[in-house]
Amino acid sequence: MATQRTTRIDPLTLEVVDLIGTVVARYHEEYEDAAAEHALTGAQARLLSLLSLEPLPMRRLAQKLKCEPSNVTGIVDRLEARGLVERRPDPSDRRVKLAATTEEGRRVARSLSDALNFAREPLAGLSTEERLSLRDLLQRMLTP
Repeated sequence: MATQRTTRIDPLTLEVVDLIGTVVARYHEEYEDAAAEHALTGAQARLLSLLSLEPLPMRRLAQKLKCEPSNVTGIVDRLEARGLVERRPDPSDRRVKLAATTEEGRRVARSLSDALNFAREPLAGLSTEERLSLRDLLQRMLTP
């Protein structure tokens, strides 16, 4: 029989966790709204944003989006039909296909990024030192 351990979490930790959850929820809400302005789903917008940084193989896209490769194939198909993404051979391994943004895809990805004001405006109110501290603390939280 497994023993259940009860750990009390201090109120400050609970408050910080709640605030992080609220920030994430508001970010996703704004991202979904920005995607809808371009008649994109959130998943399509995220994939387009990833590809605007660099062309990627389907398997790597699936890892980054934390979904099945077959799902990524469908998303890429829909974006390709709209002229936002194209498939090209990987120069280092011609058997592998890379998904890459078209010029129009890069324009839409920039527009999506520009539309995300939720975090940008409050962050602008912080000093450079405060933003550096926040960045460093978030990086520490994400480092195993």
